[in-house]
Amino acid sequence: MLAAMADYGHEPQFGIFVTPDAAQADAVLALARLADAVGLDLVTFQDHPYQAKFLDTWTLLSVVAAQTTHVRVAPNVLNLPLRPPAVLARAVASLDRLSGGRVDLGLGAGAFWDGVAAMGGPRRTPGEAVDALSEAIEILRALWDTSQRSVRQVGEHYAIVGAHPGPAPAHDVEIWVGAYKPRMLRLTGTQADGWLPSMGYIELEDIPEANARIDDAAAAAGRPPSAIRRMLNLLAGGLEPERLAELNLRDGISTFILAASSDDDVRRFAEETAPAVRELVLAGESRPLAGAGAGAARPVVVESTPLAADPTPPPARRLSAEQAWDEATRPTARGADAGETGARRYTPDQQAAGRHLIDVHDHLRAELDRLREIIEQVARGETDATTARQHITRMTIRQNNWTLGTFCETYCRVVTQHHTLEDRSVFPHLRRSDPALQPVLDRLEAEHVTIADLLERVDQALVSLVAPGGDGIANVNATVDLLTDALLSHFSYEERELIEPLARHGFY
Repeated sequence: MLAAMADYGHEPQFGIFVTPDAAQADAVLALARLADAVGLDLVTFQDHPYQAKFLDTWTLLSVVAAQTTHVRVAPNVLNLPLRPPAVLARAVASLDRLSGGRVDLGLGAGAFWDGVAAMGGPRRTPGEAVDALSEAIEILRALWDTSQRSVRQVGEHYAIVGAHPGPAPAHDVEIWVGAYKPRMLRLTGTQADGWLPSMGYIELEDIPEANARIDDAAAAAGRPPSAIRRMLNLLAGGLEPERLAELNLRDGISTFILAASSDDDVRRFAEETAPAVRELVLAGESRPLAGAGAGAARPVVVESTPLAADPTPPPARRLSAEQAWDEATRPTARGADAGETGARRYTPDQQAAGRHLIDVHDHLRAELDRLREIIEQVARGETDATTARQHITRMTIRQNNWTLGTFCETYCRVVTQHHTLEDRSVFPHLRRSDPALQPVLDRLEAEHVTIADLLERVDQALVSLVAPGGDGIANVNATVDLLTDALLSHFSYEERELIEPLARHGFY
């Protein structure tokens, strides 16, 4: 059991790790498109250029970037000895610009040296491989920096003399390093943006020691430990959400990448595991971990300030002529003591509880915007190759409808899980802690029931959309407009009423 929780400040992210099997190329691309459709953050591929049965990783990443819209792509991890860093810098920047800033770079020092040598690459000792990786990272960053006229980097393994930098990537490309041994961990702390180990190569109980080596190296280099994202490749099947949340809260692991080989793997990870982990992390950040000793709790912060989290205002304009409920009948618990509430002061941990509620709602609001964009594209019939880099990729109208339905199903499930957690855990705690909130909580729970009905109406409209003689896209638009009005209004009301009570009482 660790003595303290590691908080590097990175939000949880989820992705997949797909074997680039050349004999199953269509299936590999289909898994990548599905990951994009169901809202995962990353699609990654291993890189073994000496493996004749694998697709070339960089070519595959380029095709995946062209066939997806939101998901980020990355090698996991790239075989540096067979990827000259100067050429790689141009390739990464080019794909990042072409994909709208959706490329990150996982790098490895090299392994399987017989295979590397068979392809004409160098055979390096472990020490040489680490030194070469350090030189390569410097070259990559130098060639991405277009503020300088030329690059001169002369090392033991690479010599770049007078090369012109550029193009610059569309965003700050993160460099993640697959590291296990002390020298590589120190390199990660001094030069990398992320640490990307894999289960099977590291034991989970060894993660704290590795984190400490990275943190010490970062501090010695004048970098905050939070500059390095902590990631983990999961074996097929993954881990239970509770274990992943614990790795996040206790060890600071914020990005989980599942070895996926089927549609079921991808859907389950996106629709069940990821939302559950996010909710567990959200709850766990506001209290000590269950079963942890006294040392595992966050330290008490004496300094306190007025409540800083502001509720999101309701939308100024409604989209639907129909109303889900009468907002004038909503009770409030804020009126009598508004002045007293404004004068109260709260610690940073107390402030975080209300902020987290807004963060969760912001995530759902963004997903709702994405849903509406996809439906607009369906209405316009944008399904040919020219729209492949928009929200729906190279699909016929029938497949387009299927993708829309898949996304709606995922979004609806996330909203439902969020409300279920509130109804079963957060709201009972607030009822016990603050009886004055009873009418507000009753109303919020009633609105959850209404929202569940609206989600069902969206699902029914989608079924009708693809059915012969169905109601068409206008019915989908109308139901989603009503859902949008209801959700945005509900989120605003919930934030207005609960941010301050959550600061006082927490989530549990």
